[in-house]
Amino acid sequence: MSVLIVEEQAALAEVWKGHLERMGSTVSVATNVEDAGRHLEQKPFKVIILDLMLGRGHAALAVADLAQYRQPEARVIFVTNTSFFSDGSIFRHCSNACAFVPSHTRPDDLAAMVQHYAGT
Repeated sequence: MSVLIVEEQAALAEVWKGHLERMGSTVSVATNVEDAGRHLEQKPFKVIILDLMLGRGHAALAVADLAQYRQPEARVIFVTNTSFFSDGSIFRHCSNACAFVPSHTRPDDLAAMVQHYAGT
């Protein structure tokens, strides 16, 4: 299964990537909106792990919208280190959102969620 991680903190993205690869996933990493857009145009993804605070603005929502347009079957797991959208409203704003978890979620738990939402 193919997974895209969109996370500005490269070290955190690499930790997640390592866990996902050990579980058999093919993982691409983007550290900004432009990289994410290029990845979404180049190959299909089953799941996208997307930092809600990407670009310190509404960049994550733009990436989610682009994913919905380019790859409507891809599911988005939002991760965040803030309480923004903690009321669950992210699910009203992004129809491809399937989960909303803290950035400090254990990497093996995140990998299990990816497998679940990818249908494997």
